[in-house]
Amino acid sequence: MKAFILAAGVGSRLAPLTDTTPKALIPVAGVPMLERVLIRLQDAGADSFVVNAHHFAQRVADFCADLSRRRGVPIAVSREDDALLDTGGGLKKASLLLRGREPFFMHNADILTDLDLRALYAAHQDSGALATLAVGERDSSRAYLFDAKDRLVGHEDRSSGRTTWAKGAVTGARRLPFEGVHVISPAFLDRLSESGAFSITKTYLRLAAAGADIRGRRSGPHAWHDIGTSEKLAAAEAWARSAA
Repeated sequence: MKAFILAAGVGSRLAPLTDTTPKALIPVAGVPMLERVLIRLQDAGADSFVVNAHHFAQRVADFCADLSRRRGVPIAVSREDDALLDTGGGLKKASLLLRGREPFFMHNADILTDLDLRALYAAHQDSGALATLAVGERDSSRAYLFDAKDRLVGHEDRSSGRTTWAKGAVTGARRLPFEGVHVISPAFLDRLSESGAFSITKTYLRLAAAGADIRGRRSGPHAWHDIGTSEKLAAAEAWARSAA
């Protein structure tokens, strides 16, 4: 089972910390976030990893080489030295490294959660979906929109006042913010027709409009933190220390 960890972000809202340290290597309770995410994925069954890198790419690559030795797993680095490619573009660039017969995880390096990853993976396999997104009930300006069968029908960004529907407006669509974790079937990689830097949301909506099964999955109660700001980083730190 492979896993792709998104670690290319600049983390400008965390400056000055990210002026000298890649966002993915910021420690939470003494452990760099990239390492925390990899350990969680390894515990869920992943045994081969791809990490993308842009901001301080060489430091991320050096850390991955050391982490590979310590954890006993292969870690390939997909470098985006020239330009940050966003989630979809980053996945497309790394696609040759992720090809295989089994679905793979895609996990943001700045997300700290005790979400049941094994259950998410099993649900994806049982449904036969092309991609399954972990979603939850929380306050967020951006969220995916799903129909009564948990299939993706749109995306809403309240900060810009924009709602984008895959096909057309769906009455009663459920608004569920994304939690930074996907399970993706290998066939998805052949359907990444966008180019350059692009959000995977663009691909998800295009494929959903064409009838592809892109699903959201809500889990039971679980902790969820991102480290996008100093306040959120402090909250993640407090949770990690209490859960240790």
